[in-house]
Amino acid sequence: MRVIDLAVARGDRRVLSALNFTVEPGEVLHLVGANGAGKTSLLEVLSGLRAPAEGRVEGQPEADALHWVGHRNALNTSLSPLENLGFWCRLSGVSGRGTAGALQRVGLQRLRHRPCGKLSTGQRRRVALARLLLSPRPWWFLDEPLAGLDAAGIELVCTLLNEHAAAGGAVVVSSHQPLAAVATRREWVLGA
Repeated sequence: MRVIDLAVARGDRRVLSALNFTVEPGEVLHLVGANGAGKTSLLEVLSGLRAPAEGRVEGQPEADALHWVGHRNALNTSLSPLENLGFWCRLSGVSGRGTAGALQRVGLQRLRHRPCGKLSTGQRRRVALARLLLSPRPWWFLDEPLAGLDAAGIELVCTLLNEHAAAGGAVVVSSHQPLAAVATRREWVLGA
């Protein structure tokens, strides 16, 4: 993906401008910046959820080639993790055969039938992240994926990022927390 003279606006206010960079397969681009610096807005533009104020994104992935995990988990709190993942699979046209394995991978197999509203913040985050494992897609756009996670959860996310990049996938991730355990990351500070 190649970003050329990109400007990002939130409403009438331009939050980022004159951006030029690339994201290559096998790379993790870590967006860092203060609250309000434009990290989420940039992720939305790069993933096609928001139009740029100016400039262009070449090689922008199609919707079926990307995963988006926003800072909100997009879960129905009355449904269990298993039911939430099954719903996502049906909505996305993905086979639901891997849901139990995805929940096992994120450490929630024992809680698969408990309503998400009764899970901790970190456990709900793990359910949202389990969607990444249900359908192989080359592009991951993750907004604050470490929010609410304990040390084991952060280690899990770093492992998933490393594995995805090693398999040739690309990740653009915003996080206030360091991603030092991610081998192929490039850090970019917004607002600096």
